[in-house]
Amino acid sequence: QVQLVESGGGLVQAGGSLRLSCVASGRTFGSSAMGWFRQGSGKEREFVAAISWGGRRTDYADSVNGRFTISSDNTKSTVYLQMNSLKPDDTAVYYCAAKTNPINTRIYYQIASYDYWGQGTQVTVSS
Repeated sequence: QVQLVESGGGLVQAGGSLRLSCVASGRTFGSSAMGWFRQGSGKEREFVAAISWGGRRTDYADSVNGRFTISSDNTKSTVYLQMNSLKPDDTAVYYCAAKTNPINTRIYYQIASYDYWGQGTQVTVSS
């Protein structure tokens, strides 16, 4: 069992930065692949970024590539999403997700691939 708790969301002006954190409980964090997804009002949940087991590989949605950075700290059982140059289109609830028993260093992009989800944290970017 893994429990995920996100934090770090808030209101920021366009061009600003935020860092989201996702703290995982349970012994499986160190052997899990992790991902960040987001869901805007009236929109479907979409992939934002992911990091492989061990942190060797990362990947991003085209819309955030070059602006967002995903990282993890196994000593703290935490995955981060550093978001820079934020735009109003980035406004959404951001969710952290965990994929247990991943295959090697595979990156997972699909919602259905993940086993556990956090409750989400709201990010609002004003123009």
